[in-house]
Amino acid sequence: MNQPRIYPLGDNALVCESAPPATLACQQRIWAAAGAARAWPHVLEVVPGMNNLTLVINPLEADRDALTDLLRAAWDSAADPTATGREVEIPVVYGGKAGPDLAAVAKHTGLSADEVVKRHVAGEYVVFFLGFQPGFAYMGGLDEKLHTPRRAEPRLEVPAGTVGIGGAQTGIYPAASPGGWQLIGRTELALFDPVQTPPTLLQSGDRVRFTIAGIDA
Repeated sequence: MNQPRIYPLGDNALVCESAPPATLACQQRIWAAAGAARAWPHVLEVVPGMNNLTLVINPLEADRDALTDLLRAAWDSAADPTATGREVEIPVVYGGKAGPDLAAVAKHTGLSADEVVKRHVAGEYVVFFLGFQPGFAYMGGLDEKLHTPRRAEPRLEVPAGTVGIGGAQTGIYPAASPGGWQLIGRTELALFDPVQTPPTLLQSGDRVRFTIAGIDA
């Protein structure tokens, strides 16, 4: 794997960024580096992303050169690539009002709606990182046949719990919000609850399996 680019972002952040494409091996290195960085002096916040890791630092006290060396060392000594997170099962009602874009995904892929559902539940997904809104998990592992571009015109409101496909990834909206992913179903599980510890149902590295709670015409 190529060495990442490490560079300052303004006065109070340091970014470690790997070239695309996004892969599980790359994300595992990011998780390992993020875990190590949380214990480093003068690091105020650690933000894993897709192919990147951002450290928010104290600009008056942090030694950027030393942190750069630590980041590179953490990247080079990444965790065992066979390590896995928890397994989380997500029951989903597919199609109908819960998944208004199921037919559009079927048309784009050349599959029947039933085959789209079958392939979606057959996959094992890995949470690459959380972003966009609290608890929104970007997951890798989507069957290539299901890859579907985002909608040309985003919706003004997507209900909480809605399962969508955006390009090569699948994800779940934790809260009602605007969104442009193709919506194929919905779960009743709460993805984000601020009174819980941790507040998000899913964490980076978790393995996710979807199950069929129902199919609406």
